Amino acid sequence: MNNIHIKHTDEVIGTDEEPVKAVKQKKNSSLVTATRMVKEGEADACISAGNTGAYMTAGLLMTGRIKGIERPALTIILPTASGRATVVLDVGANMDAKPEHLVQYAMMGSIYAEKILGYDRPSVGLLSVGTEESKGNELTKKAFPLIKASKVNFIGNVEGRDVPYGVADVIVCDGFSGNVLLKVTEGVVGTIFDLLKKEFTSTFTSKMGALLLKPGLKRFKKQMDYAEYGGAPLLGLKGICIKAHGSSNATAIKNAIGQARKFVSLDVNELIKKEVQIEEETE
Repeated sequence: MNNIHIKHTDEVIGTDEEPVKAVKQKKNSSLVTATRMVKEGEADACISAGNTGAYMTAGLLMTGRIKGIERPALTIILPTASGRATVVLDVGANMDAKPEHLVQYAMMGSIYAEKILGYDRPSVGLLSVGTEESKGNELTKKAFPLIKASKVNFIGNVEGRDVPYGVADVIVCDGFSGNVLLKVTEGVVGTIFDLLKKEFTSTFTSKMGALLLKPGLKRFKKQMDYAEYGGAPLLGLKGICIKAHGSSNATAIKNAIGQARKFVSLDVNELIKKEVQIEEETE
């Protein structure tokens, strides 16, 4: 195909390698090469299903951060019972966030939900252990008034159990809490499908029932399938870096490419830059 070009690399960064060391030592790996191509303008965006820590490190070293954004955020889209997907960030880029980082996540997540998902004035919630302003740890308690004072459509604290119901368009949290939320969600969804398969194949009657429910089950599986959402952008980087799931199939990679294309065409990074500048000028 005329629009596909292969750039050969001869080094590989494994999933268990220390990120900074691997990026510095394996400069000819596909992961580092891809981010360097973005930095040098040879590519508009890059996509990787490899080592998340190494990918974030390469993105930071090669493209740098958007001015005013202290920490990039790994951003995912979670399907919800409302039928309206929820943007969650950060889900693993930074395990120890500061209150001001969560404000920046709220702003970037709001722009992402508006421009990529098409939501009008998306609602933003802060992940915590209770809906009251006084609930949470030191991080969430300090972040609450800062997010409330920002320009985003902040609706307050959101409990983990409410996230699957689509209570907010954007959920903001530190990378540790976000990664736990993500992994628990993946585990619960996988368990549900395993239990359904077991029940629907246990007896002749259940097998007949499964045949009748098959169209609905297919729609449900598609709605909950990570592959339909492509990948997780590292918001806050100057370059467009999309992180695909480690077990991504062809559909997931295709959708990640589509997401990257939309990211470029809408110039989301430029929108984030402008919003940060406006926020700084009003402080």
